Amino acid sequence: MTDIDRPTPSDRRTRQRPSKTGKMALGPLPELVGYNLRKAQVAVFQSFQNAVAPHDMTPGQFGVLIMIKENEGLSQSDLGSAVGIDRSTMVAVIDRLESRGLVIRAPSPNDRRSYALRLSPEGEKLLDELIPRIQAHDKAMVKDLSAEEQAQLIDFLRRISRAG
Repeated sequence: MTDIDRPTPSDRRTRQRPSKTGKMALGPLPELVGYNLRKAQVAVFQSFQNAVAPHDMTPGQFGVLIMIKENEGLSQSDLGSAVGIDRSTMVAVIDRLESRGLVIRAPSPNDRRSYALRLSPEGEKLLDELIPRIQAHDKAMVKDLSAEEQAQLIDFLRRISRAG
């Protein structure tokens, strides 16, 4: 088959019709990076939820706890900037983690207008339990990829993040 005979995405789009088995025509979606990233994100988040089910933890909250652990005394605004969350959303996330007894918010010794964040003993204990679970979950998500492919995937995702 020559390139001129090869079906184009628009040819596939016009041929795809919902079948009697319930499959839906997806048009150009399967070729779009964003569509595939979103499908992968949904799969990763569902697996994450299963891994941490009894702890009512989202991937975002887990990331925030890790950042606080690794950067004790970090301000809410610096944390928000680092993880790409606006100020009001970050306040709500910290409020929730604080109400669960996982984070301690104290006035910053350097800036009276901001708060320094640190993990509570309960937050430390929870992370100690969750980190191995999350690492196992992460490993399971990429089990069909070689070590080289896993490194490439991380590199590709970082490049896409920087481009956005």
